[in-house]
Amino acid sequence: MRLLQISLLLLGMGLAHCAGAESVKILVQSSPLAGSQYYAAARVWPQIRLGDRLTLSREPGNRHDRNAVRVDWNGQQLGYVPRAENRAVARALDAGEKLEARVAKLRDDPNPWRRVEFEVYLVL
Repeated sequence: MRLLQISLLLLGMGLAHCAGAESVKILVQSSPLAGSQYYAAARVWPQIRLGDRLTLSREPGNRHDRNAVRVDWNGQQLGYVPRAENRAVARALDAGEKLEARVAKLRDDPNPWRRVEFEVYLVL
């Protein structure tokens, strides 16, 4: 089911209108950061904190993956949403849906795929 359909379903059920809440955020994906060894992640690692906001940007012209979604922290490219997990996020961004991403886990691990985990939320 597409993210927009889920948000419409929740709106219809009244779940998106919580008393006093300005918006509702639904966790739609938790992923490791792909390609961090090629970008700024190692350089900015000491400054990244749990909960930090990340920016998701579509790269439809990416020659390696037409569903590519870039992940930035404070204007620095950290990597990408993994190819195996980026289709729904890419479609949601292309459809203009409001998504937010946050740093969920940080590990001092030699495997770059285990260093940063992030969560993507649909904002209603």
